[in-house]
Amino acid sequence: MVSASDQTRYVYLEELRKQVVSDLHHLERIVAALQGTQRVFSADQIVALYRRSSSASFFAFAQTVVEQMGSLDRRRMCEIYRAALRSFRQFCRTDDLPLGQIDSDLMLAYEAYLKRRGVCMNTSSFYMRNLRAIYNRAVEKELVEQRNPFKHVYTGVDKTLKRAITLDDIRRLRELEFSTDSMSAFARDMFLFSFYTRGMSFVDMAFLRKSDLAHGVLAYRRKKTGQQLVIKWEPEMQSLIERYDTRDSPYLLPIITKQGYDERLQYQNMSHVVNRQLKGIGRLAGIKIPLTMYVARHSWASIARCKHVPLSIISDCMGHDSEATTQIYLSSLDSSAIDQANSLILKSL
Repeated sequence: MVSASDQTRYVYLEELRKQVVSDLHHLERIVAALQGTQRVFSADQIVALYRRSSSASFFAFAQTVVEQMGSLDRRRMCEIYRAALRSFRQFCRTDDLPLGQIDSDLMLAYEAYLKRRGVCMNTSSFYMRNLRAIYNRAVEKELVEQRNPFKHVYTGVDKTLKRAITLDDIRRLRELEFSTDSMSAFARDMFLFSFYTRGMSFVDMAFLRKSDLAHGVLAYRRKKTGQQLVIKWEPEMQSLIERYDTRDSPYLLPIITKQGYDERLQYQNMSHVVNRQLKGIGRLAGIKIPLTMYVARHSWASIARCKHVPLSIISDCMGHDSEATTQIYLSSLDSSAIDQANSLILKSL
């Protein structure tokens, strides 16, 4: 029988052995990378690279990346990186993770951790892609050698479940009656406004200015891509905005309402409130798909497709940079036509 002290010593020595093996592999990769440069190098250079990559903290470096994004006013990128880092830090349970310890085994363990917590594959991939972007920046700055730690984890994008609703669903939403000053009425109206404006995203709606509407045309630039879109102003849009008093605001819609406060934070907070309200509204209207503002965008594209609007027109309307993007976007929207075709074939048997 092995005593408790012997077992403890065995575990300690096994961990030490694994660390030695890992360090040797690390040194081998450093030497291989230096040999790949086809330049003369010394043992001192090998040691310097080893010490630098082994001691530099991933999270400390990541914070400098986030700060740099902030200085460039790329706030959305800051938010995305922070979300990925928050999840990864919860997994690591430390702020002191050396860059040299990030390898494929660690990332596979992180992926398994996310799966156990019920995180979907697309969200897991989202975290992995952003962590990889930060890691690659460290590689560019020669803080760590490229070890391709993300090569065995999923970094693709799965097709999502159907997120589009029908014109009948849109009509039912429009006909729902709420008290005029309720948050439910506001959330429903924001959903309809997005649909009326070819699936405009909520962030673009939030920052629409009254000056963007002139001579019967609404012209704005997408926050995501900077692309300018022009929309003919329709009676449905006018009727909707007349329900809200924005006389003291430069904005067309009452999403950002407090002057002098963080406007992006106001938009984010309202986005959460509206999406939460929409889920209840969807259930009230008997819509099976969980309703969010994103559903309005999907629904417009899906209905346009069913109305045989050419792909190139849908692409332009949605502000996509290519038809290929639109094709990917539409591929998971609505399988009803395929289902109907299959039913016809089966009925002919």
